[in-house]
Amino acid sequence: MKRWSRRLLVLFLLAAFLQFPFVYRRHRLGRLDAAISQLASQRTTQRENQLVDYKGVIHVHSFLGGHSTGTFAELVAAAKSNGLDFVIMTEHPQPDFDTAAMTLNGEHAGVLFVNGNEVATRDGDRLLLIPGTDSADTASTKSTQQVIDEQKARSGLVIVAYPNEFHSWQAAGYDGVEVYNLFTNTQHLNRLVTFFDGLWSYRSYPDLMFANFMARPADEEKRWDDAIAGGNQRLVATEGNDAHSNVGISLNDATGRELLGIKLDPYQRSFHVVRTHVLIDKSEPLTRESLLAAIARGHCYISFDVLGDPNGFSFFAQEDSTPVMMGDEVTLKTAVHLQVSAPLPSRFVLFKNGNPVDQKADQRTTEFDIHDKGTYRIEAYFDSLPLPARGKPWIISNPIYVK
Repeated sequence: MKRWSRRLLVLFLLAAFLQFPFVYRRHRLGRLDAAISQLASQRTTQRENQLVDYKGVIHVHSFLGGHSTGTFAELVAAAKSNGLDFVIMTEHPQPDFDTAAMTLNGEHAGVLFVNGNEVATRDGDRLLLIPGTDSADTASTKSTQQVIDEQKARSGLVIVAYPNEFHSWQAAGYDGVEVYNLFTNTQHLNRLVTFFDGLWSYRSYPDLMFANFMARPADEEKRWDDAIAGGNQRLVATEGNDAHSNVGISLNDATGRELLGIKLDPYQRSFHVVRTHVLIDKSEPLTRESLLAAIARGHCYISFDVLGDPNGFSFFAQEDSTPVMMGDEVTLKTAVHLQVSAPLPSRFVLFKNGNPVDQKADQRTTEFDIHDKGTYRIEAYFDSLPLPARGKPWIISNPIYVK
């Protein structure tokens, strides 16, 4: 065999050998997919109650803000195909036109869209303003407190985006914290590894590729917990889908035509991974006003729906005979009974002031009796799921405040 032939053979064998890890990772996703399907078959129908669980996504961008090529048609189609009830748009401002006024707003294809903005303040903080404002482009000239005050004067919501980069925790008046951001999470991926993962897994398990790098947002949760404790205030936790439809790897020719590519975050896919579920009394229709009021009160939870449908999850405290839901306050007398329920068997971890204090495994419904004041919330996990989902949260609830 000629020397060049031997070299080509060696290179071929080396390239084939280097693909084994990605074959194994595809096998892992196949096992995970089968485990999720098996778990879903155990789903039980929850008894009817007074609350309706509306699922949606918060922090979504379109072509208007300059960081995305996503169209309105793609957004509406993705929301509809995912069965979403609402989408909260948070367009980047532009100096020459009002992106909040121009983005999707109102009902489209049966989905409620709410217009909003993502702004950067003079202090280097980023905030989600919901609804948006025609003065969003001036936020960079104002302090974080000024932007919050102006938004609250309009009776709007203010959510702290990217809490790991936020500086103004001493500011007053913001409503919540984005404790998980999908786009930020994707920034930790290795693009070369993702490319080869995509070659092996993209066609079969595109949604589950997210499980390879999904992580519990421990740092963000700590900042949220600390802000609640430090300000003696209620702060709602939301997810940030931060959908841009622009994360991936592509090989283009000189004209820009894509020859080979993997887009990890088309709207249809990112809308399936993580969502905010909002609980509203069934006597009240879903409107912009009812949705934003429920979010402001913390009547919602975060769920990684790619792992399982959480519809039916609840977290209540019993005050005498009156149930008090997540986001609300209950008075401690002798003891408070916390009740948690989910449609799938889970491990429920109880957190007090940000620290895990108790847990119960393989439960659909359980109770925790507490005797101390504090801020209590629940995280739910599927211990039955294999890697790469093992140990990653399914649900992150908002707190019940025991005073």
